[in-house]
Amino acid sequence: MLLHSAPQLLTLAGGPQRGARLGDLGLIEDGAVLIRGETIAAVGPSRDLLAAYPHEPRLDASGCAVLPGFVDPHTHLVWAGDRAAEFERKMAGARYLDILAAGGGILSTVRASRAASLEDLLAQTRPRALRMFAHGTTTAEAKTGYGLETAAELKLLDVLLRLDSEGPLEIAPTFLGAHAIAPEFKDDPQGYTDLICQEMLPAVRDGWHSRPLSRRRPLPFVDVFCETGAFDLAQSEQILTRARGLGFPLKIHADEFDNLGGASLAVRLGAASADHLVKTSAEDIAALGASETVAVALPCTPFGLAETEYTPARAILEADGLLALATDCNPGTAWNESMQFVIALACRTLKLTPAQAIAAATINAAHAIRRADRIGSLEAGKQADLLVLSVPDYRQLGYRFGGNLVRLVVKRGRVYEVAAGIRPWQG
Repeated sequence: MLLHSAPQLLTLAGGPQRGARLGDLGLIEDGAVLIRGETIAAVGPSRDLLAAYPHEPRLDASGCAVLPGFVDPHTHLVWAGDRAAEFERKMAGARYLDILAAGGGILSTVRASRAASLEDLLAQTRPRALRMFAHGTTTAEAKTGYGLETAAELKLLDVLLRLDSEGPLEIAPTFLGAHAIAPEFKDDPQGYTDLICQEMLPAVRDGWHSRPLSRRRPLPFVDVFCETGAFDLAQSEQILTRARGLGFPLKIHADEFDNLGGASLAVRLGAASADHLVKTSAEDIAALGASETVAVALPCTPFGLAETEYTPARAILEADGLLALATDCNPGTAWNESMQFVIALACRTLKLTPAQAIAAATINAAHAIRRADRIGSLEAGKQADLLVLSVPDYRQLGYRFGGNLVRLVVKRGRVYEVAAGIRPWQG
């Protein structure tokens, strides 16, 4: 298929974008993309590709900006139940950590998720995945973390593998047994840390290649919530060091409420990303800027908590850091499935331009899950994941919010209409 006549074709070619380079869209006016099977075969001006491939089936993108599919590198996609009552308490003045200490927060979702069957979790999670896809997310990282015991965490991993196999959303799974201290270890956080290291991580590794849906896949990421009231710096290092020794790639939640040094730990251990980064120190920012660890900003989280402090994105870029954006889709602080809203919010709260926010939501987000060699840009040889917008100008993405500007989603070369529900395109 030859998609042609896009007034703006954003290629994002050239790899992840550091510091001041963030926002290089690789824009081709009147651009075209040739797709063969699941792969991009050629990218260039429409006149050139139309002349070179005169007999190719065509998709006319006149009046529609085209760009890579969004990559969401931090979500908690799979859970049961909701926390609407806690939201009301937060809006009345209760602090998140106080709710967590009283057995609410993450732990209330843990209770619901432990009690839910695999099929029930699939039924509750699948609509969220489809809403993500309809709003332009073609690949999403998704974490466990609402089980906090070995069997329940493995159940959540199985849900993610099932969803990935169903499609159309592609999922990069992450094991987050270290999301919170399990209720059974409320007074013994070190005991739970040891359980993760001695039982959970080996169980995930040993069972990974025996599962039919994961047999040929690389190991999932391992993440830890390095935060006051969750895992301190030493416990986080213990978990991540053990995970690295078992062959897992790493991620970390850091500096959401307090600066414990988690970002520098991520750099030291070679983690793919450090996420949240609201309270990050100048020293930690400098470490990120000198590394390949991606700083993932989650602006929906402080927005969802009605807070005013956000990731210091400008300081990270001034330090030559790699910045990405994600939804942090979760039931407690940021139930949002739209990367379009994240882009609009990032323009206003992180002071990014629309071009910078788009780059942070595509090629840099792909690098945050170590898939930038396959997705995140429109280049020959890469997976054919792209979006056809209903508007001709990419800047509408940052300018508008609350709706959906995606007209068509192309995933692995297959075209889906999203205006009237996700369905294969009929041409």
